[in-house]
This record gives sequence, structure tokens and C-alpha cells, in this order.
Amino acid sequence: MRGDSVDCIVKSPVALQLGDVVSDSVRPGVYITDIVLSTPVSIQEISFKNYYTAYLTVRVLKNEEGSDESPAQWFTCVRNYCLMSSPHTEGGSQDYFSIYRQQMLTEPDNVINVRLILRQPSSVWLNFNIEDIKIYSLAVEGLPDPDSVSSSIQHMWALTEIMQSSQTSASIGRFDVSPSFCFSE
Repeated sequence: MRGDSVDCIVKSPVALQLGDVVSDSVRPGVYITDIVLSTPVSIQEISFKNYYTAYLTVRVLKNEEGSDESPAQWFTCVRNYCLMSSPHTEGGSQDYFSIYRQQMLTEPDNVINVRLILRQPSSVWLNFNIEDIKIYSLAVEGLPDPDSVSSSIQHMWALTEIMQSSQTSASIGRFDVSPSFCFSE
């Protein structure tokens, strides 16, 4: 169970556009959405609803423990994740997606900021974005105490050794079936 989502602030998307915004009438094909987390988080899952975004790249700003030179550094977790089977058609355009920790290129631990880079190369769609963004942290509350697990495993191992050493050499013969016993379908 994933529990509650992490407290965060999702900023408005910012368009990346080459050239002069006033004179160039070309629609931007790239938006960047920043998500600021209230505290450093180890991410388990990022879920969202797509709205005509074709490809998604996820970058995270991580606090590196023990690093004095650079306290925070950007890492790419997911690169060009395909959200629409074809950017020119509607397949996947309004689907819900989840990206899990196991799918990421780097461990998303001690994350303080998430940057979503949205791309839509098709000129068919005037607007595109990602909605209902939720980030879930790695849950460690439900895990048992490692010392008690280790103790239980050692106890089971000892019982196994005792059973193997006390095993008798008498073999169990096969079962005799009475000739009057009938097998039927």
C-alpha cells in the first residue's frame, strides 16, 4: 500500500521556446514543471494524469550526504518516457501513469526538487501538460525489525540442523493399495 502522497508545491509549467516570443508564432514543444518538496524525500512512485504530453523526462535535485563541494545536484531519473504511442494520435493522451522507483535510472533518495520536462513534437495539439501529480515516499514503517528477523532465521536454521541430525535411517516404504480399491474418473 502506498499511503498518502508527499506535501509538495507544483509550480506552473514554463514554456521553452527558441527565438523571440513576440515575433515567433511557433507553438512551444517543451514545457518544464518544477515540484518543490517540503522535506527531503526518498521517492517510491510518481503518479499523474497525462494531457497530450508525448514524452516525459524526470530530473531530481538530490542532497548528497557527505558532499561539501556541491550540496545539491541534478540527476536524470527517467529519460524520454513515452506517454503517447504516437504524438499525432490520441492513444495515451489522457491516461493515468505511475513511474516507480524500480524504473528510474538513479536512486531517488534525499530529493528536494523534481523537474518534469514535457515534450510534444506534434503541432496537432495546441496545449499539453500533466495533471494531478502525486509523489509517494518510500515506506519503511511496515518493515519488521532486522534484528528480530535475523534471530528468527537463525532459530529456524538451528531447528533444521537438529531435524537433519536426528533423522532415522529407516526409509518409508511405498503405500500398498488394496486390490479392491477402484480408480474411477
